[in-house]
Amino acid sequence: MRVARASGLTAIVLSFTLVACSGSTGSTTPTAPARPRSPAKLTIVSPKNGQVIHGSTVPIRVRLQNARIVPATTADIVPDEGHLHVYIDDQLVSMNFGLTDDVSDVAPGLHVLKVEFVASDHLPFNPRVIVQEAFEVRA
Repeated sequence: MRVARASGLTAIVLSFTLVACSGSTGSTTPTAPARPRSPAKLTIVSPKNGQVIHGSTVPIRVRLQNARIVPATTADIVPDEGHLHVYIDDQLVSMNFGLTDDVSDVAPGLHVLKVEFVASDHLPFNPRVIVQEAFEVRA
C-alpha cells in the first residue's frame, strides 16, 4: 500500500514539474489579426518566361486586375489596394506604385523575376498574390 501511495505522489509531483517547465502561464497570447484575402490577379507581361534580354536593363511590365495601386502607405488595409514588390533572384529590387519599371545593372545569366501585389502595410495578402517568370540577360 505504501508503494502505491509513493508512486501516486511521484506522478503528481512529476506532472506539476512538467507544467512548470513548459513555460505555460495559463494566460493566452494575443494573436495577430488574420491577413485579408485580395481579389487581385497579377500577370507579368514582360519579360516572358524564357525571354532573352539584351543589355543590363530589364524592362518590367505587369497587368493588375480587380485591384489598384495606391501611393500611400497605411495600416488601414483594403483587400483591393496596395503596391508591388519586385524581386530578381529573391532579392527585393523595387517597391513600385505603378505597373512598369526598368531594373538596371542586371548581370548576364539566367534570372527569376517575381512580382507580388502587397497590402499598403507592405505585408502579403493571404493567400499571396505573386507571379514569377524566368528570363535570361545577355550582354
